[in-house]
Amino acid sequence: MTTSTRGSSSQRNKALPAVLVLEDGRTFSGRAYGAVGETFGEAVFSTGMTGYQETLTDPSYHRQVVVMTAPHIGNTGVNDEDPESQRIWVAGYVVRDPARIPSNWRSVRSLDEELTTQGVVGISGVDTRALTRHLRERGAMRVGIFSGDALPDAGTMLAKVRQAPEMKGADLSTQVATKEAYVVPAIGEKKFTVAAVDLGIKGMTPHRMAERGIEVHVLPATATVEDVYAVNPDGVFFSNGPGDPATADHPVSVMRGVLERKTPLFGICFGNQILGRALGFGTYKLKYGHRGINQPVQDRTTGKVEVTAHNHGFAVDAPLDKVSDTPFGRAEVSHVCLNDNVVEGLHLLDQPAFSVQYHPEAAAGPHDAAYLFDRFVSLMEGQRA
Repeated sequence: MTTSTRGSSSQRNKALPAVLVLEDGRTFSGRAYGAVGETFGEAVFSTGMTGYQETLTDPSYHRQVVVMTAPHIGNTGVNDEDPESQRIWVAGYVVRDPARIPSNWRSVRSLDEELTTQGVVGISGVDTRALTRHLRERGAMRVGIFSGDALPDAGTMLAKVRQAPEMKGADLSTQVATKEAYVVPAIGEKKFTVAAVDLGIKGMTPHRMAERGIEVHVLPATATVEDVYAVNPDGVFFSNGPGDPATADHPVSVMRGVLERKTPLFGICFGNQILGRALGFGTYKLKYGHRGINQPVQDRTTGKVEVTAHNHGFAVDAPLDKVSDTPFGRAEVSHVCLNDNVVEGLHLLDQPAFSVQYHPEAAAGPHDAAYLFDRFVSLMEGQRA
């Protein structure tokens, strides 16, 4: 929810005052960064020290105001190769020390210019360490950023923040997903066909599959079971995406249709939560979520620990230490976060289906979890055999 002045001079904008207002009343003063105006969303923090361009263009961040914990942001500028989608999706952006001059051989413009051009209201000069500690203690909450020559009074700003919609109960996947199906061809020899249900997919995800000889048919979030099987898939994929999984009744219904046919199935992030619901588990909102590129996860099937990329504010409520009976056979937790024991993956023991809560495509890294795409290929090979 943003109102902004698009196309304003980014140099002029830097001199304008800005204020960040949290719904509990705490405020932080700074300077305008990006577009000038006001914006609202859920305040969350990301611990990645790099990959800000991928973060900004990740559809999972729709309606969220992202606080970067790394103090210096923007030093590599912006290029046209790294975006994960066609636009910036974050509702607002909060940084401490923006780069004055980008320095990278691929940079074609500054981050400040990109935010301004796309109408993304941000704030710089904020004590992001203090803000992050506040969110860790109080939890993710609604926030507003206000910038310009004449700012509203404190009471008006706080009232606007508290009128903004909450993330809990938000149904957002259809707002970010493709409206028309499209195909990402296999790189080299085509080995498999996958139907990918787009709930907010990142561009690197079908690319990682294409590298493995998979032709990916990306379908809208509104796709039906009939749409999925119209492409004659060897496997079905459910992507990441924004919003509350408790609202995602349609994707859950489609996934149950896939599970009934026992087609190899792979889900990530939102897709993991969809699988949890399809199996009969509940979901819940985390206090402040997992975001960034340095989260430790253990693959319980191998015992290995991997450093992973995350962006989620909800999680699956499944028992960690027992096998559960579900309508589609036995299921167990396959991955767990070592920071807080949050469920990070599920897999079925009686048919070829699994999911993880994080991002194995991990544009900007790390790449510890890339093997999960190979695991998906192995399931399809096994089914074909």
